[in-house]
Amino acid sequence: MIPGYFMKIAEINLTSEEIDFITLEEKEVKAFIGGSGIGAKLLYGYTNHKTDPLGPENVLIFMTGPLTGTKAFSSDRFEVITKSPLTGIYAESDCGGRWGEGLKKCGLDGIVIKGKAKKPVYITIKDEEIKIKDASELWGKDTFATDVLIKEEMGPNSHVVCIGKAGENLVKFACIINEGRHARAAGRAGVGTVMGSKNLKAIGVLGSKEVKIAHEQEFNQFIKDLSSRMAEQTEALRRYGTANGLEYCESVGDLPIKNWYQGNWEGAKKISGQFMAQTVLKRNYYCGRCIIGCGRTVEITKGKYKLEETAGPEYETLGMLGSNCLVDDIEVICKASELCNRYGLDTISTGSAIAFCMEAYERGLITSDDTGGLRMEWGNGDALLGMIEKITSRQDLGQLLGEGLIVASREIGGNSDEFAIQVKGLDFPAHDPRGKVSVALGYATSNRGACHLQAFTHDFEDGASIADLGYPETLDRFEITGKPKFVVDFQHLMSMFDSLRCCKFTVFGGMTVEPLVKVLNLVTGWNFSKEDFLKTGERIFNLKRMYNIREGISRKDDTLPPRILIHPRGGGAKDNLPYLNKMLNEYYQIRGWDEFGIPTEETLKRLELKEYIKEC
Repeated sequence: MIPGYFMKIAEINLTSEEIDFITLEEKEVKAFIGGSGIGAKLLYGYTNHKTDPLGPENVLIFMTGPLTGTKAFSSDRFEVITKSPLTGIYAESDCGGRWGEGLKKCGLDGIVIKGKAKKPVYITIKDEEIKIKDASELWGKDTFATDVLIKEEMGPNSHVVCIGKAGENLVKFACIINEGRHARAAGRAGVGTVMGSKNLKAIGVLGSKEVKIAHEQEFNQFIKDLSSRMAEQTEALRRYGTANGLEYCESVGDLPIKNWYQGNWEGAKKISGQFMAQTVLKRNYYCGRCIIGCGRTVEITKGKYKLEETAGPEYETLGMLGSNCLVDDIEVICKASELCNRYGLDTISTGSAIAFCMEAYERGLITSDDTGGLRMEWGNGDALLGMIEKITSRQDLGQLLGEGLIVASREIGGNSDEFAIQVKGLDFPAHDPRGKVSVALGYATSNRGACHLQAFTHDFEDGASIADLGYPETLDRFEITGKPKFVVDFQHLMSMFDSLRCCKFTVFGGMTVEPLVKVLNLVTGWNFSKEDFLKTGERIFNLKRMYNIREGISRKDDTLPPRILIHPRGGGAKDNLPYLNKMLNEYYQIRGWDEFGIPTEETLKRLELKEYIKEC
């Protein structure tokens, strides 16, 4: 057994109720590490271009990495990998909390869920004992209640992932929640929808096994030495959460406003991390092995939006359910966030769908008759909350919005496709490419559709730097020169974060390339060089691209909506527009892809992906 791994993945067939185990090989884990790397390799083998994302033939993969369950910073994370029902292509979603360590302590590096149960079920895993149980009493309950009930059965030290009503009703952007009221979410691309399609309500884990470390004493000393720097350099995140820079994002044209149409908005100060700290903030929340504590809990003690202590909205939620809908009431946004967490809805896609709905309403493409009486006017907080309920229950226009923006714009018609802000079917997160041009290229080429995390360049284009990746100084956010290589390099690094399974925010506290290489070697006993490390990230990124090519993705799909490419928003973004095609040409050349965005045979051989050449 290799330190950092148990070299074992459980394969659970819900149709036959058979349980088997996959044994990992050292060559495989060295090549793809864990998390989304191993997950992508498994998904490629289990599915093909004919696989129905909501059919029993699709698989739902939960993966940890070699750092999960160790003392490495913020490493109790896991990745969910599947074929997306929202986009029809590769999907991955990263999640914090503590469930990842719980699974790893059961002696498993991951789980593959196959088939479909005849009736609602949940799974319990206690060390190596895996059981499939009747979930008829859990079906219909929200994620908070489900977490409580399974922990009552398994014990307070257990951890639970589950879906809510949105996943049960197959809303195409349903998510998977863990940590109950603290609501850490595997949020994107409809991973909760796939879980619902399999009649799987939840997975509870409780383990006692320890993860072996190859060089434990040196590893512990390394973590200790970096701790003070990690705490000091992430102080703003700890104090004000991910929304600590929300007002700044508004000032530079990064924050979405009025469905990505408006340049400035005075309401930003009323939904910022600083304003939350003065009003609704209760305390910090720390994921497993975290010393940053960017998570928020909020409490509203009186009024129509009264809330018991629960997970507070983070930057993406504040942007998509707040500024993008022109809602400036922090209590409304907290309530909307709580509903999404209870029902298991991705707050990014939910906010995007509702902003799209508000614009369609403003333009006369839909009326209150379509919305079940809701007046979907900009800034209408009660309409926001009402539409969350309708999307979850698939009622009135909520039925259509729950299918995602591509389907909704096609059905609503008119010019609504002009303001359906998505890439490859996945809604934009709360960062505008007109304010930071590397984001344009990152969104266009991300393997799961519009995603700020597969490249994570936005902060390093405006304020931060990362010297050991070759960027000792912050880049000009409007300049396109050098940005293709910048995005490529960051995509390789982030592919490794997603495979090692540690939080990307640790990069701000010093967990950059060379420290990550050292941690990987100390845990596993390997001797990766910096070049080996980044080449592995490149291999993983290209494998995901090859999955999408098999699904028909090519250059035609590596684009952005007209609003982003054609219409200046003003404000802090000024009149800047991203010159995407010019950057894309250079990006393909750097990657060794042809003019259609397909990795060449030479590139696949160099990356030891020869078996995928036939898929070209």
